[in-house]
Amino acid sequence: MSTARPAAVGQVIPSDLFGFAERLTEAERRVLAGLREDLQDTVYPHLNQAWDRAELPEELLQAVRGLELMDPPALRAAGEPVREILTGFRNFELARCDLNVGTLYNAQAGLFRTVCTLGGSPEQAEELDARIRSYELTGVFALTEPDHGSDVAGGLATSATRDAATGQWTINGAKRWIGGASVSDVMATFARDTADGQVKCFLVPREAEGVSMEIIPNKASLRIMQNAHIEYRDVRVPESARLQGINSFKDVARCLRTMRSDVSWMATGAQAGAYEAALRYVGSREQFGRPLAGFQLIQEKLARMLGNLTASLGMVVQLTEQQAAGVYKDENSALAKMQTSLMLRETVALAREVCGGNGITLDTDVARFHADAEAIYSYEGTHEINALIVGRAVTGVGAFV
Repeated sequence: MSTARPAAVGQVIPSDLFGFAERLTEAERRVLAGLREDLQDTVYPHLNQAWDRAELPEELLQAVRGLELMDPPALRAAGEPVREILTGFRNFELARCDLNVGTLYNAQAGLFRTVCTLGGSPEQAEELDARIRSYELTGVFALTEPDHGSDVAGGLATSATRDAATGQWTINGAKRWIGGASVSDVMATFARDTADGQVKCFLVPREAEGVSMEIIPNKASLRIMQNAHIEYRDVRVPESARLQGINSFKDVARCLRTMRSDVSWMATGAQAGAYEAALRYVGSREQFGRPLAGFQLIQEKLARMLGNLTASLGMVVQLTEQQAAGVYKDENSALAKMQTSLMLRETVALAREVCGGNGITLDTDVARFHADAEAIYSYEGTHEINALIVGRAVTGVGAFV
């Protein structure tokens, strides 16, 4: 367990130098303040031991599921809707505590919920969303495959074949890196229809006959988050398990555009967590008779960290406000994910650096952020893929192979 502890709730975001969180209402601020207290009391004490053991303890899983963030009671009491800006700051706050926690929560509230609400028929979306918000139904987003990540749009190999007589589908293939699958009820499984070659999505029960799963071992990043390798061997599901609004990869891309925004918020929140952990450390650690915080080179690194964080926060706030106004552009969400995760990489490296040798232990918290940033840098579109999406938009020329 860490010897340090995040600062108690004060201003909305302690490291929000430019006051971006002032866009929140009073009720939304109460939601975030309550979330921070809950994370400190019920989640934070388990983190370092769970990370060191590479396990997801039941008490941590239940603590995350009990946060009531998809339908916050404080907002219901105030008669306010759940706005996109609050959803963004929610992801920020979760990642500020820990990237595993943010990833675990968003497997349900972001990835799975998005594909069901955007990819389901109106009737499916209405029925599923209530169950997802209450955790009556838990699920994950199963797109990436063992041999297809960045090229999954054209290379997706998992197949689905419909029996015209019964209407049932048979799914064969494999998925990999599916976070949270081992503790979820269903997997939103993307497969290529053998009849028309288009991508469809099916809610496959985790315990369906023909499904096998193993947890990927030996990870050096996101060690608490349990990522699964899944095999589908003649798995049969009814037509009712198919999300009716996913009929091509363009429909999948519509979901991914929103999900990149969530990851950008998490990359920004993790910068805040690493920066604040480093700031705590240098304020208490003395060398040569005075605190590290009083050295010029340390202050320069702190300023760079805060600069990265502030720039990232400005970018994701603007992106979210655009999307709330109905402006969804692939290049905008790709640019935000690319740049915030790039700045995350530098920020966590600087945080580890100012903590010296102690920065490679879990006790300062920065080692956890430092290692976990590598996963964020790669998932929901690598740096290179997102750069090509932006490049295509600004030049008018596609450079994808």
